[in-house]
Amino acid sequence: MKIHRFVLTLLFVFVGTIVPARAEKPVDLAGGLKPLASILAGREAKFDLSGKVEMPIDGKAQAIDISMVRYDAESFDLVLSHPEYALTIRRREDVTALALPKHGTVFLGEGEVASEDSLSPVAIADRLISDHSKLTQLRFGLGILGAGDIEATLRGLLANAKVQQDAAGTFTAGGAKISFPADQTIDAKIDGVHVSLTTKMEVSAAPSATEWPGMKVTDLPRGELERTLLRGVRRATEILQPGDSLTKPSMKPRSTNNGELKWVDGQRVAVLWGTPEQIGMAHGELLPEESRRCIESVLYSFGTANVVRTGRWFRHDLEDAYARLSPHIPDRHKRETQALAASLGLEPEIVEVLNVFPELFHCSGFAVFGSATKDGKLYHGRVLDYMTTIGLQDAATTFIVRPQGQIAFANVGYAAFIGSVSGMNAEGISLGEMGGRGEGKWDGAPMATLMRRALEECHTLAEVQQLWTESPRTCEYYYVFADGKTNEAVGVSATPEAIEFIKPGQSHERLGEGIKDAVVLSAGSRLEELRRRVTEKHGQFDVELSQWLMSRPVAMESNLHNVLFVPADGVLYVANASHTKPAADTAYMKIDLKKVLSEIPEAPPTRAAAK
Repeated sequence: MKIHRFVLTLLFVFVGTIVPARAEKPVDLAGGLKPLASILAGREAKFDLSGKVEMPIDGKAQAIDISMVRYDAESFDLVLSHPEYALTIRRREDVTALALPKHGTVFLGEGEVASEDSLSPVAIADRLISDHSKLTQLRFGLGILGAGDIEATLRGLLANAKVQQDAAGTFTAGGAKISFPADQTIDAKIDGVHVSLTTKMEVSAAPSATEWPGMKVTDLPRGELERTLLRGVRRATEILQPGDSLTKPSMKPRSTNNGELKWVDGQRVAVLWGTPEQIGMAHGELLPEESRRCIESVLYSFGTANVVRTGRWFRHDLEDAYARLSPHIPDRHKRETQALAASLGLEPEIVEVLNVFPELFHCSGFAVFGSATKDGKLYHGRVLDYMTTIGLQDAATTFIVRPQGQIAFANVGYAAFIGSVSGMNAEGISLGEMGGRGEGKWDGAPMATLMRRALEECHTLAEVQQLWTESPRTCEYYYVFADGKTNEAVGVSATPEAIEFIKPGQSHERLGEGIKDAVVLSAGSRLEELRRRVTEKHGQFDVELSQWLMSRPVAMESNLHNVLFVPADGVLYVANASHTKPAADTAYMKIDLKKVLSEIPEAPPTRAAAK
């Protein structure tokens, strides 16, 4: 995008939502935008802004009321109000408060904040906008505006733009429309977003940030509060406006002791081997940026949204869950997690709570074999539908792991996450999980831990069933387990209180009439469509047709990854979502687990930094 068009767009919409118009009606567009640019360039220390933003959310137009007051270089108030959610941020030099009036809750932080995570208004765009977002051009534009004569700079940027003004005084350029309908009022429209703002330069005295009558106050470290909000927004700039480093990542292989990062058909494949400590260290060394994105997506972007939705501090929820889940996590997994945290330069607690992130997936799964398939071979499909909107696809990685003293396995997952939701081991056991209800029932082994244990420990389908039967379980989950050696598969319904195994061809009140040599799990219309497809093509399934079973609408718009396991051959096919397409609409890569494992060195060299 050319710089003049980009600056126009951002002035009209993005930054136009936080800057005012002067009282006088502008003679031309540059003159009208001058006061906005003055504030963006940091030349206005105080302003009072209020108005409304209308934009499409979840497919329908929704309105958000906005009020923003900047008092000085360190202090501001921001109020956002929506029919379902509302928040207020009050920041002063020595204290920051996040208030959620619909929940009657305030999170209050006092003390120092690291400069890189500070919400101070001064040069905040440099911290809020990621280097991996297209919005880095905004920082460039602001630098130009702040470097010299603002009006002259604006005229230069607008010189090559096709700006038109109609009889009513509305300016049009690059698909954006802006007008100044009244004194101190600006109205802007672009790409389905409508912004209407009123501004004044005089501000009243700043209210207290520590006094919140009638509301419950929860004290937090101020650094944690501001870090969560700032990094949550910064990660959102990567998700909503990803730069080339995310949409066209460098596919350079990397290696370290006990690990290699490969690229297969444009997808990451990390090969790890050794002790838990060696595997964890290699994981972090090979995938540092991908791990950061996964952590920030979960703890900060999703975490901030979850705080606003629930009124509870998300990190506290995860810490409470980990305290109850931790006794059921094997020591070797804890050691691997701690080594991973050390390699990333993070506190172990951050990676520990990430790895008990409660996945409540809306998924589908199936296994077809025998008379249902073209060659009698077992094909096990797994559809993961979950939150492409928080950018986990930027961390998507298929791990091939040969842990010392355990069974080697493939784990289709995400950087910084050592548990499993989709996997197959070298013994021909394949596993896929589907979430249900029961969030908060954490007194048992985490689902992802049980999945990983099965990959590492189980040689037969009977051993997998025994592991689930004898282990304390959490929440409500559904699974498809399969064994390529024996052409067996089973569906599973598991809660903390009970477990049920559903055999191929077995009728079930939730799943419908049984289909011969098939296990089919999903819900609602997706289950109906999956059953229809399996019945219609019964006896014809091969790799290509089994992948078709996982296409839309069986897969949802939030389809994060699809996997087709062919455990008898030791082969899996993986598709990951992109920024613009669900996994079902992207290409599958093929991984030969046996071949990759055969290439792992038996005696790795001494430790070396990733190169």
